[in-house]
Amino acid sequence: MNESGENGGTGAVGILIADDQAMIRAGLRLVIDTQPDLSVLGEASDGESAVELTRSLRPDVVLLDIAMPRINGLEAARRILAAPDPPRVIMLTTYDTDENLDHALHAGVSGFLLKVSPPEHLFAAIRSAARGDMLLDPTVTRRVIDAYRRAPVAAPAASGLTAREEQVLRLVARGLSNAEIAATLSISHATVSTHINRLLAKLSLRDRAQAVRYAYESGIVRPGGPEPG
Repeated sequence: MNESGENGGTGAVGILIADDQAMIRAGLRLVIDTQPDLSVLGEASDGESAVELTRSLRPDVVLLDIAMPRINGLEAARRILAAPDPPRVIMLTTYDTDENLDHALHAGVSGFLLKVSPPEHLFAAIRSAARGDMLLDPTVTRRVIDAYRRAPVAAPAASGLTAREEQVLRLVARGLSNAEIAATLSISHATVSTHINRLLAKLSLRDRAQAVRYAYESGIVRPGGPEPG
């Protein structure tokens, strides 16, 4: 076992790396350390250690490999996210199977990346997660949304959202970024962020991933339904 911890830079996003391969951990640290606003606080070589180090180091974002000894990354994510005031979790994997995607999203992760993704995708995912947004690897984004669209649809629930908040939620559920939502609705990026923060609070949701799940499971967005106007 090879775990290590260190203090991150003031104001930087604190990150814990969890992967059973030392070379992968070293490569991720090396790449992340090129970014002045990101700081690696520690490393874990298995799922149990990742959970323990999350408690002690209190990172902002945890990068979790799925295939790890003792407990796998998906179970580690569930334990980490079940704790009070949890960090954001991004899953890293070599295999983007539908089963892994489903389990990760239901656990409430804020990102899902393939290990072959370029560094800029990793940086964007970490920064998005730290802001409370969600970012999926471009190769799997459509599959995740399609999986929700294939799920059984319930009758629309009374959400308590305003018409505009519900409109924003529909666009979030269809995979649009904040910038794309702003352009679609002809409103500012800041206004989009405000609407998202308010709808998350009203629905008692933690982040964008849970908002997507809620939109489809509640029937606010229907499989194959029309785009919101």
